[in-house]
Amino acid sequence: MDTKKIIEHTQNYVRETLKGAEGGHDYFHIERVYKNALLIAENEEVDTFVVALGALLHDIADSKFYNGDETVGPKKARDFLSGLEVEDSIIEHVVQIIRNISFKGGNFTQDFHSPELDVIQDADRLDAIGAIGIARCFNYGGFKNRALYDPSIAPNLNMTKEEYKKSTAPTINHFYEKLLLLKDKMNTATGKAIAAERHLFMEKFLDQFYMEWEGKA
Repeated sequence: MDTKKIIEHTQNYVRETLKGAEGGHDYFHIERVYKNALLIAENEEVDTFVVALGALLHDIADSKFYNGDETVGPKKARDFLSGLEVEDSIIEHVVQIIRNISFKGGNFTQDFHSPELDVIQDADRLDAIGAIGIARCFNYGGFKNRALYDPSIAPNLNMTKEEYKKSTAPTINHFYEKLLLLKDKMNTATGKAIAAERHLFMEKFLDQFYMEWEGKA
């Protein structure tokens, strides 16, 4: 099977698997990450086939929807790609990308590195910031029935990985615990440039949010 057919099969598989998923982690999220990854890849020395597969499968089973189990996504991706008889080396690369792409909080140390992971990680992080990032953040907060904001609960900037996964803090706190940190964690020049603009948008949103919260705007 040629690479184009494999990518088409993968798109169809992910679309079907994520039917009914939470709005911030549905197939539209995958599609945005996929497009951004290909855009960033244009300026990087990477295997675009690996980038395409990694982007499409990176959230095939996000651990936050599987009781924190981080083994489900890599296994589903491996089983699917093996069924298409994709080369073992490519499958292993994609699996490592899925294992290492997420933010995960304070004490997580990424133990795998590749230019392809850098590209996909940037694309995924771009979808967590800016206008889309704000929408996704509040959508997930509503999905988990979290408060919008509580001035008495300060953001925790020193969470361990486990604390991060179990956090039930108000949605606004997530901006400080993750979203506003992503600009400085981008890997590629293209990712950094786009992230800088989206970061400014979030800062302006927060300024407006606090003015409205205090009844000043």
